[in-house]
Amino acid sequence: MLAILFAAVAIPLNADELRPAVIEMVEREADRWVMEWKLPVTVSRGQGALPVASPVYPEACEPIGDPAQRATALTVQGRQELRCEGDLAGEAFGLSELLGNSDAIARLVPLERPVQSFRLTSDAPTATILAQPGTWQVLRDYFVIGAEHILFGWDHLLFVIALVLLVRAPWEVVKAATAFTVAHSITLVATSLGYTGLPSRPVEAIIALSIVFLAVEVALVLRDPERRTFTRRFPWVVAFAFGLFHGFGFAGALADIGLPQGEVVPALLAFNLGVEAGQLLVVAGVIALLALMRRTVPVAENPALKIATYAIGTIGSFWLIERVIG
Repeated sequence: MLAILFAAVAIPLNADELRPAVIEMVEREADRWVMEWKLPVTVSRGQGALPVASPVYPEACEPIGDPAQRATALTVQGRQELRCEGDLAGEAFGLSELLGNSDAIARLVPLERPVQSFRLTSDAPTATILAQPGTWQVLRDYFVIGAEHILFGWDHLLFVIALVLLVRAPWEVVKAATAFTVAHSITLVATSLGYTGLPSRPVEAIIALSIVFLAVEVALVLRDPERRTFTRRFPWVVAFAFGLFHGFGFAGALADIGLPQGEVVPALLAFNLGVEAGQLLVVAGVIALLALMRRTVPVAENPALKIATYAIGTIGSFWLIERVIG
């Protein structure tokens, strides 16, 4: 539990961190392309916000004019027109580099052929354009993106951890986690396909509220183990209700990345399966830690749970205040 606590407080207090770099090449007319990019920035003392990478275009393409670029608080967004000769299959495009464990999404949008999507990494910051994209590529990349979102999207992660701390009994955890899964899958798919949607700011605030709510419930149970709150008696109901809003959060992150045309269903399925794989990994890890602590140092279990619970509640409260008044 202390490892979870230290990991939680050691990172910057930002949530929903799946905001990878995105670079896209779109064919506007024969041999004319537009490359657009959105890159996260780092802040360098005395130099302000600097992009973490620069775009790389195929060797068969030449830039037309100078790139248009503008900076926001967290990203640098740019646009470059290109003249490209011949078939681009086998050519590389992407980014000059990716730092650390960051990743990026690259998309190629030809006029008369399927869209190609690639996941870029620090080891492979460029992608090779295919003559014909495959569904397996989409499944693999979006599965990894979904798993990363639950593992590095700290607000969703803390909600899942708090849910396990509240329920604890393995079978009850399975039921609550399943309800959470079903709920966020419904809103994720419905929003991504355009059937529904909510503004991101209230959704992010409600997600933070869900963390605070569960932290309070866990604290009450730790104070009085015999206390039978509605949440403790029916955790799957609460997990389902808040899961609907977490699904809107997942959909917002996925909207930033985009879905490949012609492969929307496989991409959605893979992303959702990736989220579930990451979620199951977190649930299993927390249950294993609790079981290990109960067997080896049972006297430390209650103090460790209190520390973890108040840390989760404090971080959730910070996010809630920030999102309400920010």
